[in-house]
Amino acid sequence: MKVFILVFAVLWASTAFSQSTITMPDSTVEHRQEKHKVVTNKFFENWFIGAGVGAQFFYGDHNRQMNFSDRLVPAYELHLGKWFTPGIGVRLALNGLNNRGLTQNGSHSTGELYDAVNNLYVQEFQYINLHGDVLFNISNMIGGYKEDRFYQMSPYVGLGWMTTWDEPTASEISANLGIFNSFRISKAVDITLDVRGSMVQDRFDGELGGRKDEGMLTAAAGIVYRFGRSTGWNKNTQTIVRYTNEKELQALRDKVNELAADNNALKRQLSNAKDTSVTEVIVEKNVLAAPILVTFPLNKSTVSNEARVNLGFFAKVIKEGDPKIVYQVVGYADRGTGSKKTNDRLSRERAQAIYNILVREFGINPTQLEVDHKGGVDNMFYDDPRLSRAVITIAK
Repeated sequence: MKVFILVFAVLWASTAFSQSTITMPDSTVEHRQEKHKVVTNKFFENWFIGAGVGAQFFYGDHNRQMNFSDRLVPAYELHLGKWFTPGIGVRLALNGLNNRGLTQNGSHSTGELYDAVNNLYVQEFQYINLHGDVLFNISNMIGGYKEDRFYQMSPYVGLGWMTTWDEPTASEISANLGIFNSFRISKAVDITLDVRGSMVQDRFDGELGGRKDEGMLTAAAGIVYRFGRSTGWNKNTQTIVRYTNEKELQALRDKVNELAADNNALKRQLSNAKDTSVTEVIVEKNVLAAPILVTFPLNKSTVSNEARVNLGFFAKVIKEGDPKIVYQVVGYADRGTGSKKTNDRLSRERAQAIYNILVREFGINPTQLEVDHKGGVDNMFYDDPRLSRAVITIAK
């Protein structure tokens, strides 16, 4: 007979978290989300690809003597990358294609005289810069992950290989430093603005001068498409749901009080009768542990320390109750994520994890536990898939 249902889902508490509570008849649903923690993604999740076009100018030995507008040339870039967390990612990028400046020794000269006094000629050459970058999304690192945040800023640093195939040819290691700005358009698409400085050895343009290095400053607007199994991040969230049937609970309290009163009355009768041959009769309280639900992170079967605390309370009630009562430990998985084979394994491992804790950590007699698993199931509570990644322990 159902006495009351108690459903627990526990979250690791930290210094910064968000919390929401919803009150319903005879129940309280509490969702807690840590601000800076998400479920770690898999290799094929949270990838992105992008392209951009903009403008750049080359700074070399004589380019400061050239008008700024004459130095500007179109810039093009492509990149492919992956975010390992909302705050840290990597990408492989390719950008180019032309550089324009001035030369005094005739390197990459077009033959056009620009400054007769200083014997400077227009210089043009093609190049590409292939570089790998590490990105730091400071919007998520400081403000916490927020899926619908409109603007995000990601400074980055990287190394690459810059080469020109125009004579005189050159290839040099490049250092890259920039800021990758993104503006959310949809769940999978961002508009971007990439501002980057690239630096190489002074000899790259074929002319040695007074500079130790030379390079280019680039600004490109573009578009990014996020792909993979997930275009966002699952927050490290657990839900606490408490449901109590107050009428039945009060009836149980009244019954216990009635039995206690009968026991006290019987004691008084025995005392008044002065009959030492009569054995004292004690009416024991029958204790039944309420059902408990423990939720799990996506694709995990690990049990948090907070959940272990609640399992300890649950185990204490089992020990105080009738040793003949058998409890079922049933594991579940969310049918909406993962394959049938994966969900079957997850539900089995989750049930076994709860069984092991009850038996090994809290000393529950194994004869009082039965282990079962149901694989992937549809949403069991409040149309919330997180409550299906769970184990329910209930008396038979």
